[in-house]
Amino acid sequence: MANLSDVACRLSCKVWFWCMFLVAIAGGEDVFLEWHVALDTTIKPIISVNKPVITINGLFPGPLLNSTTNDIVHVNVFNHLDEPLLMTWNGIQQRLNSWQDGVSGTNCPIQPGQNWTYDFKMKDQIGSFFYFPSTNFQKAAGGFGPIRINNRIVIRVPFPKPEDEFDLLIGDWYNQSYKEVRSQLGSSSGQHNSPTWILINGKGPFGNPLTVAHESFTASPGKTYRFRISNVGTTFSLNFRIQNHKLLLVETEGSYTDQILLDSLDVHVGQSYSVLVTMDQNVADYYIVASPKLVDETNQASLVAVAVLHYNGSNTPPNGPLPIGLDPFDILSSMHQAKQIRWNLTAGAARPNSQGSFNISKATISQNFNLHGGLAAEFNGILGYTVNNVSYLTPDTPLKLADYALNGSGVYSLDKYPANYTFPLTVKGTFVVSGIHKAYAEIVFVNNHEAIDSWHLDGFGFWAVGYGNGSWTPQSRTEYNIINPVVRSTVQVYPKGWTAVYAYLDNPGMWNLRSQILEYWYLGQELYIRVYDPDPNPAKERPPPENLLYCGKVHTLPSVFSVPAPPPLSFQLTPPAPERDSAATPNPQKSGTTTLHIHRFLLLVGLLMAL
Repeated sequence: MANLSDVACRLSCKVWFWCMFLVAIAGGEDVFLEWHVALDTTIKPIISVNKPVITINGLFPGPLLNSTTNDIVHVNVFNHLDEPLLMTWNGIQQRLNSWQDGVSGTNCPIQPGQNWTYDFKMKDQIGSFFYFPSTNFQKAAGGFGPIRINNRIVIRVPFPKPEDEFDLLIGDWYNQSYKEVRSQLGSSSGQHNSPTWILINGKGPFGNPLTVAHESFTASPGKTYRFRISNVGTTFSLNFRIQNHKLLLVETEGSYTDQILLDSLDVHVGQSYSVLVTMDQNVADYYIVASPKLVDETNQASLVAVAVLHYNGSNTPPNGPLPIGLDPFDILSSMHQAKQIRWNLTAGAARPNSQGSFNISKATISQNFNLHGGLAAEFNGILGYTVNNVSYLTPDTPLKLADYALNGSGVYSLDKYPANYTFPLTVKGTFVVSGIHKAYAEIVFVNNHEAIDSWHLDGFGFWAVGYGNGSWTPQSRTEYNIINPVVRSTVQVYPKGWTAVYAYLDNPGMWNLRSQILEYWYLGQELYIRVYDPDPNPAKERPPPENLLYCGKVHTLPSVFSVPAPPPLSFQLTPPAPERDSAATPNPQKSGTTTLHIHRFLLLVGLLMAL
């Protein structure tokens, strides 16, 4: 019989091994990035358009931010522009850490010639997202790029591993520079030209004589590929399709969806999706198309983006008519498609338990926000957009900083403008409302515009429970899907219609709720939700970072909170020449891919060998 002490020793060793294994797979790696953000006048997607492009490390679009659940990302951003800069991370929830959100209400901007490091964790998230500059209308000039959060190895992905993955950033593009458009928006009329082009990965449409270069994706016959699609544009909802190929929808903004087969997919401003595409056609080249909703594309060929899907071995260029998507003016069909996008209740995502274990049908709603987006009158000679007739006034001091150092005094008044009441007259004000910590909120977005609107909430994913036409009433709740609504962070609102979402406000901080239509956002269609947890435990909400930037009314924190502020690093505004990995492909999306550390893998191998 084995000696009891030997048995106990072996048992304790096995327990120790499994404890170490769980620690190894649960944590994340550190991902270090250095980004130089600059204007480039040599990159021209369209021959006839002479305007500067915002690049990151010389790339347009910017490099891929590739990560895994629970990785800690450190992005040192050097501002080579001639004006302040902030970067935001669309859909990254910044758990307990709104200090890193990168919008005007949370951060002081990075001044020209200076740098600042964002430090944030991909806490309990997977999926497809993107980043972009959040202030000064700079997104209209570029500065955006894709984000991937990959599953940990212990979490099963609910579809076979694809042969490869492609990032597709689709979006509209102005003929004018972003400063010219910004100046026009600052006039009393606010009138400006609409975007003229649709780009795919920063490139113009295939076959157009004004296109400098078109985008192309190479695939092998019989293989399946994952396309991660994000609408990084400013204005237009876009319909996406691939000639003669079906799109199998599998994920949106961090949620695995019920898998539905589509001929085309509507991707609204700020939204991200993953689709699987199988190369099941004859060896040839095929059109990839993105075109705007509510636009007659037959008279505006430049508003139809065209890329190429190239089969290995093909010598046949794309031919025939471009594939036809949903009728761009058929709102009911688009809404029907939106209602078909549902949460996969049996799949795991960032955690081993299934998504469906979080049962929204049993939620008790504690708050109701009814938000009307619309056009306001002039304010000091400038046109403004509104939420509930309040056009947002951006203070010099970020709300989060003022909240922490001044209790908001002199910067904003909490709940001065209720989130369920429309003022009879339009006003300009700093719109901040209270969110009840760890409570469910119902948010109803009402679109008073003639165009499709798109709303985004930082800090959370929300359940998209309902879409409808006309006015929202309490009776509209009978139309909600509370069985398997998809969780996402950006949702469309159709013209003269409404969209309802449920949000669980478990993430304390100061969170931006905004229109993703850049013109609306820039001119005031936004507000902030302050979710407050009185517990000072840093495990509940992280304290200010050590490299905190100060501005406005706050030049230091109270001594009790003493946070050292290291001097900023100054440098010349001319960025260094972009460095490319010698093994990188010409695809700029691949050039910025982060190589993750393998310490955890080596640890597991060592543990196995020890046993």
